[in-house]
Amino acid sequence: MRIFITGASGWIGSAVTAELLDRGHEVVGLARNDESAARLVAAGASAHPGSLTDLDSLRAGAESADGVIHLGFVHDFSDYAGAGRTERAAVSAFGEVLAGTGKPLLIASGLAGFEPGRPVTEVDPTGNTAPESPRGGSEHLTLGFADSGVRALAARFAPTVHGMGDHGFVAELARAAREKGVAAYVGDGSNRWPAVHRTDAARMVALGFESAPAGTRLHAVGEEGIPTKRIAEALGASLGVPVVAVSPEDAPAHFGWIGMFFGADMTATSTFTRELLDWAPTGPTLLEDIAAGAYPA
Repeated sequence: MRIFITGASGWIGSAVTAELLDRGHEVVGLARNDESAARLVAAGASAHPGSLTDLDSLRAGAESADGVIHLGFVHDFSDYAGAGRTERAAVSAFGEVLAGTGKPLLIASGLAGFEPGRPVTEVDPTGNTAPESPRGGSEHLTLGFADSGVRALAARFAPTVHGMGDHGFVAELARAAREKGVAAYVGDGSNRWPAVHRTDAARMVALGFESAPAGTRLHAVGEEGIPTKRIAEALGASLGVPVVAVSPEDAPAHFGWIGMFFGADMTATSTFTRELLDWAPTGPTLLEDIAAGAYPA
C-alpha cells in the first residue's frame, strides 16, 4: 500500500514509518521543512512538502495514497484550543477526501479525560466530542467517517511512549529532576500512568491499519498503569538524586507544564486490541528503559 503519514519523522511516526517499510509498504511522509524531508528520505520513505495547516497539501497527500495515518499534532500548550482547531480541520480534510473509498484513516488519540477509578477500555467512547474539546474532538469526528465509507480507526496511545531517545513526558520529568536536584511525584504517588514501548506502539499501528474494521478504537498500551511514585523512584536511581513528594498545589511550579498531567490517575487496558490484532508487546518496560539509561543525567 502507498500510505500517507503526518508526523512521519516524529518520535512515534518514525518508528511507524520503519515498521511499515519493513512490511513492504510505500510510505509518503508530510515534511514541513528540509530537515524533516531529509530524515524521511534517509529512512527509505518519500517526502511530501506541507504542514498541518496547509489543507490543500493534506488533501493532495491523501488523494494520492491508499490510506492515511495521521500522527502529527501541533503541541502548542500556550494555545491548546488553536491546536485543537488545526487538528479538527486536518482530520476533516482527510475524511472528505477518503469518503466513499473504503480506504483506511487511522488517527492518533489519547487516554486523558476519561472517568478515573477504572481502566479505560476500547469500547469506552471519548467524552471529547465538541470542536472546542481537547484535540478538537478528532477521535469522535474520525470514527463518524465510518458512516461515509471510510475505514476509520482511532489509535489511543499511552501517555508514555518510551524508548531510547524519548523526548516526551518522562523526558520532561527527568529534566525537572535534573534542574531541581530531586525526582518528584505528586501527592502519595499512587496515581498511575499507562506506558508502551515505541516499537510495540508502531507494530500495533501497522497491524491496525492493515486489518482493523471501520469504527475500531485501538489501545497502544503495554503496561496498564505504573504508580507515579515508582516512576520517580526509577528516575531518582538513574539520575542519582533523592526522591520527594510534591503537593498537587505545588506540582505546576515544580514540574512546569507537565505538572498538570503528572498528578492525574490514568489506567487503560489493551485486551481487545491484543485479541483483535494478535498483538503482544515485547519491548522493555518503562522502568527497564529508565534503568538502562533512556533518560541520562
